[in-house]
Parts: sequence; C-alpha cells; structure tokens
Amino acid sequence: MEPYELTLHEAAEQIRERQLSPVELTESVLGRIDALDKRVGAFASVMHEQALRAARDAEKEIADGAYRGPLHGVCIGVKDLLDTAGVPTTSSSRTRADHVPDTNAAVVDHLEAAGAVIVGKTHTHEFAYGVITPTTRNPWNLDHIPGGSSGGSGAAVAARMCQGAIGTDTGGSVRIPSAVCGTVGLKPTYGRVSRRGTTSLSWSLDHIGPLTNNVRDAALMMDVIAGYDRADPATVDVPVPRHADGLAAGVEGLVLGVPRNYFFDRIDPEVEAAVREAIGQLEGLGAQLREIDLPHPELYMPAEFGILVPEATAYHQQNLRRMAELYEPDVRVFLEAGELVLATDYIKALRVRTLIQQGWKQMFDGLDAVLAPTLPATAAKVGQTSFTWPDGQEEAVINSYVRTSAPGNLTGLPALSLPCGFDDTGLPIGLQIIGTPFAEPTVLRIGAAYETATDWSDRRPDLLP
Repeated sequence: MEPYELTLHEAAEQIRERQLSPVELTESVLGRIDALDKRVGAFASVMHEQALRAARDAEKEIADGAYRGPLHGVCIGVKDLLDTAGVPTTSSSRTRADHVPDTNAAVVDHLEAAGAVIVGKTHTHEFAYGVITPTTRNPWNLDHIPGGSSGGSGAAVAARMCQGAIGTDTGGSVRIPSAVCGTVGLKPTYGRVSRRGTTSLSWSLDHIGPLTNNVRDAALMMDVIAGYDRADPATVDVPVPRHADGLAAGVEGLVLGVPRNYFFDRIDPEVEAAVREAIGQLEGLGAQLREIDLPHPELYMPAEFGILVPEATAYHQQNLRRMAELYEPDVRVFLEAGELVLATDYIKALRVRTLIQQGWKQMFDGLDAVLAPTLPATAAKVGQTSFTWPDGQEEAVINSYVRTSAPGNLTGLPALSLPCGFDDTGLPIGLQIIGTPFAEPTVLRIGAAYETATDWSDRRPDLLP
C-alpha cells in the first residue's frame, strides 16, 4: 500500500507510532496529485512548497514529543472559498483571480493548529453557486460530474489525493459531492463551525463540514474544526464533544424516522432500492423504525431559493455592476435573477423557513434521526441538464440534487451522507442521516454502525495514473 492510499485515521496511527513520517506521506500525496489531477481537476492550486514545509515541521515536532493529535502530519484539501494566508483564494472565479488573503479562515487556523498539512485548494463551482463543479470530473467515471459545489473536495478525497477535505454546504454542497463520489460528508448543525474567512453564498444557509473516506475520519476532523467563534455571530457557544468517542455504541434502541413522503416521491429505482436496503440493515442492527410524514414539503424548494438567491445577489451586487462579464454565464444568470426578488418575498421566505423549522422540531419528537436518500439519482453525465423519472417527468439536475439536500439547510440540522451502494453503471449511491441540533455524535454513531456492517466505504475507484 502506498502512503496516499491510507485513510485519515490509518495515517494518523502510523504517524503517531512513528511508522510513517509526515514528509513521506506528504510526498506520496503530492505525487498522487501530480500524476492524477490532470485528469480529475480537483485542485485549483497545489501547495507543494508550503505542504512540504508543514510536513517537515510536523515531523520535527513529533520527534520532539510534541504530538498534537490525529490530524498532525495528515494531508488535507481546503475548498477554494476558505481564505489561506499568502495563497490565492479565487472561489474558482475570474473575478477573484488575483485575490491573495493576508489571514486564514477560522477553519484553516484550526487545521494548522492541529498540525494538519494543507496540500492545496480544491475547486468549487464558481462562488459555490451550482452542483456541477465544471472544472472537475468524478473519479468513478470521468464522463460524469463530481457534484458541487464542493466537487473538488469530493473528487480529491475519492481519488486519494488527500486524507480529508473541507467543503461548504448551502443547498447540499458537502453532501451532494459525497454522495456522487462515494465519500462521507457531514454538514454540521448551523452554528457548530465558524465561517469566518469563508466566502459566503447565502449567509443564513451556509455551513462548513468535512469530506472523508469513512465516518471515523469525519469525526476526527469535526473534533478540530468545531467550536464557538465570537467573530462569526452565527456560531453557538455550546460544548464541543469528542465526536469519535461513541462511534462503536451501535444503534440498539435508537428510533429512526423513515419518511413516507417527499424524499421518495421522485427517485431512481436503483437509488431507492439501495437506500431502503440500508434502512433495513439498520433495523437489523437493532434500530427501531418509525414511519413519518415530513411537514410542509411543498415549501422546501421555494424557501431554499427564496432565501439563497437574494442573499447571494446582495453579496455580489457591487461586483455584478463592475465586472459582470467575468462571471460564468450560469452563475451570472442566478445573480441577475436575484435583483428581481422583492424584499417582501425574501421576508416571506424567512418566515416560511421558521414554519418549516417548527414543523421539523415537532416531527422529531421521540426520534433520534431521520433516514433518507442523500440524492434521488447518481452522478449526472457531464453536460446533462435533467433527469427523467420513472413516471416520465423531467427535472433539472440542480433541482433534483438540491431537493433532497435543502431540508438540512433550511432546518440547520446536522446531516451525514455515506455510501450505501452503487447503481448498475458503478456509480455510488448515498444514504442521508439527519439528526437533532448539535447531535453530530449521534448521526456519526448511526453512520458508523451501518459502515461497520457493510463494505461500501472500503471500495475505491479503479482510477490509475
């Protein structure tokens, strides 16, 4: 096994035991990127010099007995929305081609404080405003998209070009690439992770979370990036648990909700079959299943876009007037459409979100989590604009993907995606686990129980340099 093939916790254990040096791991990962990323296109920039310097520092610290924890010396990719001091942060946009921040985003500070080696900035759909990530391809099949907007992070992790990565999630942008790239992705509770120093898409829907190869690795990353930050008024000052501590507790006695409506209304039959089989496996492991009806499902998409679109346009308003021609056409259309949203409509969307949140709070009474498909379909082909469902109805790719992701953003609840199978073409399928506020340990515990009982997370794309 080459060092780049190691998962985060495997690499961490070998580094801690002095069986693997951070420099050896970093050189292996950078070599993997150099050999493979010409085909995958996951990275906006690769930080060769900085990464090797950080690896040498980590190696010396560990040799001196100053081991900082599981991320010390491990290679991490960071979405190109998060500021990295002295390194371009372009948001994959020509409007920010020359942007080099002086300071780090809060999450980057946390990663560096934990001794992580940041190997590069991963591509995003421009300003996170899309689900395709046009610069990047899916490692399972290069003719398919990696999802978005954190498509670079999802592809980098799946292709073993880093042990973990950071993404952002406003309408599913951590969970969408995780589902279509066969990785684990966690959107934490709104307010659990600071967004300071991160370019906003929609400030009241934005979340930051990890993408990894398994649940344990996601828990280890959450231990580092979570926490209150007075510089981000959305963060909540609540204790941060050790997320990996309860992963082996299993699901015996947990009550898990299975929706009768919405999530399974328009879905590919192969995806539905895989998700329902995963739900049955969790029941077999001791979980109690309860059928539930989601409240106000007809309001999810209007509320999501009714909030996201005007907030995004407000953020970009000045640049839209100064350099509109530098935006990609698909993003520019959305930004210009936001100019047409009335303030009264925006306020109504905020009120509808409150109604949705109240309904979900009541629905969760007596439940530990809700189980659902992450997405209704696997990875679309490059250039594909819509899916056709079994009843003949067509739906745009962006609507299809956001439809099953948006409830997690509107409610702000923690939501985990992890692999639960493959379709007949070999593309991954994702299971979504949605929990109660700040119950990331429970969501991860459920995911770990399922992951331990199956081998989906062990499978790798057959993609060679």
